[in-house]
Amino acid sequence: MEKKPNKNLTRRGVLKTIGAGAGIATASNFIPGVSQFAHAQSSGPIKIGFQMHSTGIGASYGRWYDRTTQAAVKRINEMGGINGREVEVIVEDDGTDPKRGAEVVEKFATQHKCDMVFGTLFSHVVYGSAPRAGELKIPYFVCSEGFHVASGKLNRYTMQPGITDVRSQVQAMAPFVAKNLGKKVTMIYPDFAFGHDHKNFFTAAIEAQGGEVVASIAIPPTETSFTRYFPSIPRETEVLYHVMVGPAVLTFVKELGEFFGPQRPEIFGFLDSLEAVAINTPGLEFLEGTYFWEGNPRHAQANQSAFDKNFRAAVGVNDMGASIADPKDIATYSHMFSCWETLNVIKKGMELSGYKGPDDRQSLIEAVEGMTNFAHSDDHPQGAKLMNGKTHQVFGHQYISKVTNGKLAVEHTTSIEDGFYDDAVDYTKQSF
Repeated sequence: MEKKPNKNLTRRGVLKTIGAGAGIATASNFIPGVSQFAHAQSSGPIKIGFQMHSTGIGASYGRWYDRTTQAAVKRINEMGGINGREVEVIVEDDGTDPKRGAEVVEKFATQHKCDMVFGTLFSHVVYGSAPRAGELKIPYFVCSEGFHVASGKLNRYTMQPGITDVRSQVQAMAPFVAKNLGKKVTMIYPDFAFGHDHKNFFTAAIEAQGGEVVASIAIPPTETSFTRYFPSIPRETEVLYHVMVGPAVLTFVKELGEFFGPQRPEIFGFLDSLEAVAINTPGLEFLEGTYFWEGNPRHAQANQSAFDKNFRAAVGVNDMGASIADPKDIATYSHMFSCWETLNVIKKGMELSGYKGPDDRQSLIEAVEGMTNFAHSDDHPQGAKLMNGKTHQVFGHQYISKVTNGKLAVEHTTSIEDGFYDDAVDYTKQSF
């Protein structure tokens, strides 16, 4: 259920997450005296503004980002909160819109008095929101994939410590594509910053493997019919590389299958094209034998870690990547772990910095900048990671899965080092 502040309530009268299974309640119903937190009345909660894509083209992600965030905060609070204080999440819908995103950041900072802002996915919203976060000097922890943070185009207040970026992802996977699928690639991608990151960085990565991109087809993310774009795919194409987002991803993949029929090239897609869509949906049979990037394997693998098992239980996802409560509700499993892991990085950063309030925001950022290794654990169930404090960007494993008997089976896991690239910025040299 979507949780929004009630404009008729005071600043304290927002919907909030409280620990120990108490769930979501209004502040008017919250009784400090029954809180498990010793400092709840004297210090108050740590307030995290969750910039949620409740509506717009990112809504399917926003729903699962919210569930993951609520589950992560519930776990943190059950473990005693952060520095003895409960964590409260305040949710605002940014409409997956950059202008509205900046407004939401300001509202978190000035009206809700949040300690930080977190959770943004779509890259154009990050680009629209991060400058305002910098101006307001409020930490902005994004759960996106664009190269925006590590590019140096943003600011010292913006960090991405819970998910890898597109540049790292495609660089790590290009050798597999060139060696196993082909070297003449046609790319289909959404026509905004995230899609252009794919185009620019995969083009360079496949060229480094002796391959080439023979055609690039950009499609508006709000498009609803795609067949008219497919005749632009050159006959010489050996590999069709696709990544699509938005409410019409199922239509995109179905129309792709109808266009090619049995005479298709090799297909390598990002699971973004099928996030929140069941792989066994009628009309997707042609995907058998094709390959996908997965940020986190949707279908539990034979070598599933205990950490992944625990994570699925906490967020209510079964072994097929669907909601336990409703098997038709497919999770955005390749991305939503970023909320869980980012919140645990925030927790660690606050503990290391002795965070007490907004005056300690600089110390919080410096603490995260000083982090280097995140072990595979319940805090980081997707896998181990290495943090680059200079670029504010984390590096991790990528998973390449093949559709086999209607399931996604991991065929290759990249090393963390496969995704390394030269630093484009050193944020630690920038002033606050």
